[in-house]
Amino acid sequence: MKIIDSKGRLFGKISILDLGAIAVIVLVLIGIFIVPGPKGSIAQVGSGGDTIELNLLVRGLSVKNPQEFLRSLENSSVKIIVRNEPAGNLNIESVEELPNYVVATQPDGSVKSLLDPRPIVALSTDMILYMNGKGSMTNDGAILANQKVKIGTVLELDGSNYNFRGSVIDVRKKE
Repeated sequence: MKIIDSKGRLFGKISILDLGAIAVIVLVLIGIFIVPGPKGSIAQVGSGGDTIELNLLVRGLSVKNPQEFLRSLENSSVKIIVRNEPAGNLNIESVEELPNYVVATQPDGSVKSLLDPRPIVALSTDMILYMNGKGSMTNDGAILANQKVKIGTVLELDGSNYNFRGSVIDVRKKE
């Protein structure tokens, strides 16, 4: 009896191509789950024990009563969405309202920065949110719920009565 017959089967039963495909699948599974490397696989990285602090800049949020809304955000927990994927919860430590300024030309030709006097500005607010949450800090940046978060990343905040976006302006590991 031949080891490989004329149809390419081993001992007349199993195709050599099938054996090759099974070997490749087994090697890939070993590479993913058994030998993930020094930092672990991506599935293990997102559940780290580091506390990540980040600052989020929100510009032009339209809200009827900005002062009350900002007070309701402080010391609360909010669901975040990164790149249209849920990325867990963050705690909002504090909120800083940024004043709306307008550049006004003076009679002598100089310019001055003054608070915007338009009534519509009372319904729009700019703010910086100071937040923290559990994640991992790697050499490639912070990871929250398997999503990389870096300066410039757009986060969507989803609460019980609001949904808005802001841009990350600072990310660091809490010491």
